Amino acid sequence: MLNTGSTKLIKLEVTRALRNKKYLFFTVLYPAALFLMLGGTLSGSTKVMGTELTMPAFYMVAMASFGALTAVLVGNSERIAKERESGWVRQLRLTALPGRGYVLAKTASAGVLSLPAILVVFAVAAVVKGVRFDVWQWFALTGAIWAGSLVFAALGVAIGYLASGDNVRPITMLFYFALSILGGLWMPTAAFPQWLQSVCEWLPTHAYAGLGQAIELGGAPQAKDVAILAVYFVLFTGAAAWLYRKDSLKA
Repeated sequence: MLNTGSTKLIKLEVTRALRNKKYLFFTVLYPAALFLMLGGTLSGSTKVMGTELTMPAFYMVAMASFGALTAVLVGNSERIAKERESGWVRQLRLTALPGRGYVLAKTASAGVLSLPAILVVFAVAAVVKGVRFDVWQWFALTGAIWAGSLVFAALGVAIGYLASGDNVRPITMLFYFALSILGGLWMPTAAFPQWLQSVCEWLPTHAYAGLGQAIELGGAPQAKDVAILAVYFVLFTGAAAWLYRKDSLKA
């Protein structure tokens, strides 16, 4: 559980991000604009290859997931790397905040910041393209995509401790675009060669998109997708904690 120090750090992180104009554009407005470009130009009855979903429904989940991924991965990794170089993390170690509290606070605060991106894409899809679901589906979609974003928030923390301020951006972008494209957030993986599809189905972003797609079809997320995300969350969180301790020994 988060202690008082972790809770205060979360509030600080959220406040700082909401004041950042780049955050508001790239994580809140940009995914909604991409939805209109990719899924909003075709008829609402057009089905996506390999699925039973219409184009607007498919890309609504894809772009909401993409926006959440942007918020938790890109912002988190670069912010942590810069904080390490500025000495802010070293100052935090002098406080009563434990290492696990710092990692959990960073992951949780990034998760909070992913929610606006999800809600804006949903609103645009409903208003502009007339996407309609039952009330329970809207709540389930929001909860599933938000919860799934924590997996990539943990990855962002790990990258922030793996990379320096100079090389954190290219490393983050490599993960960011590879996971987005191969995970099926920009295009359906059914368009890929069969061998690549077999690889992609084990990526966390593929499972992440699968959560929302299953709910849109009226069912529950597949156990395989939930299990894949759970395993990646444990791996990414463990890596973040190990890299944090390793960085502490250097200080």
